[in-house]
Amino acid sequence: MRESERKVTAQEFFSQHPIFSLDQAVRELVPGGERDRVRERLRYHLDRGKLKLLARGLYAVVPAGIAPGSFQPDAMQVAAVERPDALFCYHSALELLGAAHSAWRGCTVFTERHRKDLQLGDTRIRFLQVPAPMKVEGGRPLGSRRIEHRGKLLACTGPERTLVEGFRRPSLVGGHEELLVSAGGFAALDLDLLADVLRHYGAAKLWAATGWFLERFRNRFHVSEDVLERWEEGVPASPQYLDRGQRGGRFVRRWNLIVPRELERIGGPDEP
Repeated sequence: MRESERKVTAQEFFSQHPIFSLDQAVRELVPGGERDRVRERLRYHLDRGKLKLLARGLYAVVPAGIAPGSFQPDAMQVAAVERPDALFCYHSALELLGAAHSAWRGCTVFTERHRKDLQLGDTRIRFLQVPAPMKVEGGRPLGSRRIEHRGKLLACTGPERTLVEGFRRPSLVGGHEELLVSAGGFAALDLDLLADVLRHYGAAKLWAATGWFLERFRNRFHVSEDVLERWEEGVPASPQYLDRGQRGGRFVRRWNLIVPRELERIGGPDEP
C-alpha cells in the first residue's frame, strides 16, 4: 500500500489538527466514508474527554491531563478552522502584527459567509462581513498579509489596512487610544498602500484621521510635507468629530477634525 493510501489513525489526525471540523475528519479519517460513522468515532473520544465540542461540527483536541470543562482552545485557531477564508482584523490584527498595546478578550475576523458569534469561555469570536469596498474576486485581499501563529499561517489585515479599519470602527480595536499607541509602534507603513486602501473606502473622514495620525508620527514613519499635503486633498469640507458621539475636543484645522484632548499626548513633534 502506498503511503498516500495508508489509513490515518485517530491519534495521528488529532496530533496534526488540534482544532478541526467534522468535514476535515470525514475527509481524512474515513475517505469516502459515511459522516455518521465518523460522528460515532468522534463521540467515542468526546465521551472519554479526549475531545471537546466547541460548536456544531467543530472540535478541539484536549491536551493530556486537562479536564475538557476547563480547557479553552486558542480562539484564532478556532476561527481559522471555522472559516478557512478568515481575515483577522481590528485588535486581532494588532495582536498578530505584534503591535497590540493591551490584552483583549475578543477575536475578530472578516469572512464572506455570515456566521453568528461564537463564545469560547470568556472569549467571543466575531465573524464580520467583508466591507463592500474591500471585496475582491480571488487573489489576496487588499492590504493583507500572512503571519504564523502557533504553527499555522493566518491571514490578517496588514499595518496600513488595520490603521484604516481601526479608524472606521474604533470600538473593535479597543478605542482610539489603543489604536494610536499600537499603530504608533508599527515598524513601518507603506504610504502608497495606505492611500490605496483609503481610495477604496472613499471616505473623507478616514483621509483626515489617517492624515492627522501621520502628522503625529511623521518622524517615525518618515512622512514628508509633500505626503501630508497630498493627504489634505481628501479631507472633509466641514469639521468632523474623530469619535462618534464625542463632545468637545481640540479642532485641528489642517484636517478639519475635532480630536479628544486626551489623545494629544500620543505622538507629537518629539515622538519616540
